[in-house]
Amino acid sequence: MSERRLIRRLKQGDTEALREIYLAHKDGLLTLAYSLVHDMNTAEDILHDVFVSFAGAAGELKLHTSLRQYLTTCVLNRVRDRFRRRKTRAEREEANVPSEPICTTPEDAAVLAEQTQRLTAALAQLPVEQREVVTLRLNAGLRFKEIARLQETSVPTVQARYRYGIEKLRALLPGGSLE
Repeated sequence: MSERRLIRRLKQGDTEALREIYLAHKDGLLTLAYSLVHDMNTAEDILHDVFVSFAGAAGELKLHTSLRQYLTTCVLNRVRDRFRRRKTRAEREEANVPSEPICTTPEDAAVLAEQTQRLTAALAQLPVEQREVVTLRLNAGLRFKEIARLQETSVPTVQARYRYGIEKLRALLPGGSLE
């Protein structure tokens, strides 16, 4: 079903439309949130907060972009709000503890957990602006122009942040390359 039809149904109070939107976007948004906060529980909280707010404001919703980009912006803003509210160093360290992803075999789980842990630790060492750009580009699949709009900066600045972020990740990860 088209995005416009879903939004029209949502504005009319159709809860099934909200469910369809949630199912269509939850995985990508959860991955984005997790990549930024490095904690699955916090990422899930952010995702649910976004959809509760989205559902509450559905009647007044006026999109000037795609629904995916709108929801991505909402997740990014929630993550930024969480970082702004953090007051103690202990809370920041707690947010960097990765959770184990679910895999089909124990060997796959072990390999994926190790790779995720290394990547998460490397991402955590990037400046926030670079981490956001790398995550939005690689996990959310946004173009540099879209990221520039989200970060309220120029496309060349976003491209530089991405380049520097990738270079630093390569330097931090074993073998000097992204796997």
